[in-house]
Amino acid sequence: MAKNIGYHIEGSYYEACNCNAICPCRRQNGKPGGLSDYGNCDFLLSWNIKSGHFEKLDLSGLTVCMAGTYSDDEDGSPWTVFIYISDAASEPQFNALSEIFQGKAGGDILFTGNISTVLGIRSTPIRLVHTPGQETIQVGATASAKVAKVYEFDGTVSCGIPGHDHPGQENVSSLRVDDGALNFDYEERCGFSTEFAYGS
Repeated sequence: MAKNIGYHIEGSYYEACNCNAICPCRRQNGKPGGLSDYGNCDFLLSWNIKSGHFEKLDLSGLTVCMAGTYSDDEDGSPWTVFIYISDAASEPQFNALSEIFQGKAGGDILFTGNISTVLGIRSTPIRLVHTPGQETIQVGATASAKVAKVYEFDGTVSCGIPGHDHPGQENVSSLRVDDGALNFDYEERCGFSTEFAYGS
């Protein structure tokens, strides 16, 4: 597929990582963030696509997750990731979402520029709950995350992955991934929930 093919997807977003709340990578009251708490970031991200298309192909109702890791000590902090696409996606939908979430379809899904290694792209059962304060991720038996409590903060918090134009809610979350080269399990770390919209 060629770059800059027309697409637009939007919906809800929830992530968890191994930093402490509030994640130091995030902007607080518009102030830029910094490096991760422990010198590396282990993360699990999720997108619930409420509406969207890739050219004329409908992508509404599908879900995508990404598990990954990076080190602050590596130049540019390149990401190593698995991408998970709901097994409800048809083959054309799977291919379209693979292109979008690898950054191969262009557009303003800017965080994909951080990805250096894709360990795999899998079709798998995904269950997402993006209800505020009750967010959960379940990717088959491979990965999971869950909000433990909302983190109270007087101001705005935003994250570059869904976009700083979509401030959201910081929370305290657990996360677990057990898939080949990615293997981690954390309790009482950070999470973030908001909305997203990406397009070419």
